[in-house]
Amino acid sequence: MLVQGDRTGDTSLLDYAREYIRDKFNKPGNVYIGLVHRLDRPTSGVVVFALTSKAAKRLSEQFRVGDVRKIYWALVEGKTPTNGTLVDQIHRRGPTSHLVKGPGGQRAELFFRRLRYHKGVSWVEIELVTGRHHQIRVQFSHRGHPVIGDFRYGSKVKFGQKALALHARSLTISHPTRKEEMTFLAELESFWPRQFRTL
Repeated sequence: MLVQGDRTGDTSLLDYAREYIRDKFNKPGNVYIGLVHRLDRPTSGVVVFALTSKAAKRLSEQFRVGDVRKIYWALVEGKTPTNGTLVDQIHRRGPTSHLVKGPGGQRAELFFRRLRYHKGVSWVEIELVTGRHHQIRVQFSHRGHPVIGDFRYGSKVKFGQKALALHARSLTISHPTRKEEMTFLAELESFWPRQFRTL
């Protein structure tokens, strides 16, 4: 689902969140919901919104300086190494991103470990160190392991209804006022294959 409205005019998660808060707290008129971060449209998983502008500013700063922990699950083509660190330079060009050498790119780093391998597919857990545009998709595709369903970056295998086998599994942040650590988990979509649902 679309996180924030775009030119398609499709109802977004932000629209649903506003409606939910309006109904739950019986708020008339416009409801403030701060979008702190985004997911690619075909990616499932955790999204955090802020209910005040002050909270949105504080949470956005945590994302900007890297004081959040983002864990993703992905199904990728082929057998990956058991674990590893991927470090590249990524350059965004329009709707896609590319790896580059030399100047012009931004550092992109992630850690991963393979959770399971089954019939040509690796289930990997990924911790993002940086949060570049299409980072996971580009870095794994470059190494011959495109995310299942990601036709833009080389996958030949369909996954769900216009979806990628990429799921924002958990997000850890500090509460914007109480400063306590909070972790949010998102369950997998129903069409995620059963062989890759339990550890």
